[in-house]
Amino acid sequence: MNLKPWGRLQLTLASGSQQTNLLATAVGAAANGSGGLAAAAVPLVIGSGSASTATSLNVGTAAAAGFTVGDLVAVDVDYTGQVGYVGSGVSTAYVLSASAVSSDVNFIRRATLNVGVVTGIVSGELELGGPLPAGVPSAGMKVSRVVGFCDREGASFFQEWSALFVMPGAQGDRILFHYPRLQALQGSSEVEEAMAAPLERVRLAGAFRALPVKDANDGEMVLCFRSYLPAALRAV
Repeated sequence: MNLKPWGRLQLTLASGSQQTNLLATAVGAAANGSGGLAAAAVPLVIGSGSASTATSLNVGTAAAAGFTVGDLVAVDVDYTGQVGYVGSGVSTAYVLSASAVSSDVNFIRRATLNVGVVTGIVSGELELGGPLPAGVPSAGMKVSRVVGFCDREGASFFQEWSALFVMPGAQGDRILFHYPRLQALQGSSEVEEAMAAPLERVRLAGAFRALPVKDANDGEMVLCFRSYLPAALRAV
């Protein structure tokens, strides 16, 4: 499939492997392909009447001065030695051991899909252009500024997805194609599409293989569920 926008989710879908947020680095940090030592994350203000929401992050007036409209931000918990799948809302990385990620306190914010764009700053609150994928921030979450996104060829983490495609009918009926398990069939790729000369654009390209699941009704292994939902009062 061709993905028109270039965003965090679209890049992750196209890459098929672990993708990271390029966090703003600390002063003097050594260069690294997937981002150097990150600047200290900003805690969220928690309290009655000032709690953060999925679209508004209360960081306090002093901390808000370090952000500007248009900034990208990653919102997630500190890494404190967790192993296994990490990332709020969607698991975006698998940690084998704390030593594997050098006990980087910002590692989960490097990997998280819980990102947004700052569209306004009012009284210490960062207003976001849309709701965070993980919803209302939980206790312990912090905010890191993001300067871009990065994926890698290789690595050992392969993302799985579920997909639901809906084809609406002219009379209110619908056909649904549900793929419970999809895995990337290839690494990152892009396709060039010509427009009116001399313009052109580059689209992200993703290809996926369907993996089998067991139907709980009869134990059969299947790849896709195709459903037809008739419109109200339509003859069947």
